[in-house]
Amino acid sequence: MNSRTLRQKTEKYHNNIEKRGKVEIKKKEESIGLSPYVLAFIVFVVVGSSLLQIFRSQ
Repeated sequence: MNSRTLRQKTEKYHNNIEKRGKVEIKKKEESIGLSPYVLAFIVFVVVGSSLLQIFRSQ
C-alpha cells in the first residue's frame, strides 16, 4: 500500500472511533443478480420445454 491510501484508511478508522457506536454500516442489497429479461427468458424456456414434453407424450 502506498502512504496515501494508508493515510486515508487510518483517517476513516479514527473518524469511526470518535462516533462511539454510531457508525453507519453499509448493507449490501440482497439481489440475485438477474435482470428481469434474463428471468423472463429462463421462465419461457422452462415453461416452453414442459409444454413441448406434454404435447409429445400425448
